[in-house]
Amino acid sequence: MNVIRTLTSNSILNVAVVAWSAAQILKTLFTLFFTGRLNLERLVGAGGMPSSHSAMTCSLAIATARKLGFAAPEFALAVCFAAIVMYDAMGVRRAAGEQAKVLNKMIFEFPFFHLKLDQEEELVPEDLEKQPESAEDESGLPLIAKELKEFLGHTPMEVLGGCLLGIMVAMLMPAA
Repeated sequence: MNVIRTLTSNSILNVAVVAWSAAQILKTLFTLFFTGRLNLERLVGAGGMPSSHSAMTCSLAIATARKLGFAAPEFALAVCFAAIVMYDAMGVRRAAGEQAKVLNKMIFEFPFFHLKLDQEEELVPEDLEKQPESAEDESGLPLIAKELKEFLGHTPMEVLGGCLLGIMVAMLMPAA
């Protein structure tokens, strides 16, 4: 119980957690509004508008500046951390998400990726629905046809939305 009290007494950490939570809730509501379906995975999932990573790291930087000042080394660390996270979200993670979309399309929509050798060693299309849930390759390792996550990274607008949300949360919450 003492650990929880200690963690919740850290105002900078509180700001970051509130900003992350607000972004995840907004992301879920935006998905519901635009698709008409409630997708609860959006409450914890990556990708989408606004970027919860950007919201959390920007709120962390602003809360640090408000509490310790712009000249504090902790503020410099928080700004660098936020910049790296936002750059990664728009670069590496976004590229990984785009690659996942292509791979999912190849694996699940194109029939020539579901070929197998029949008894006479000819290639024949294999019906996806008849495919077992898991199989083994030549080395005995399991092969599972699993859809890759496509919501990994962010567009620049999603990162900007998260950044602005994080700044707003940090400015509205007490700096105590």
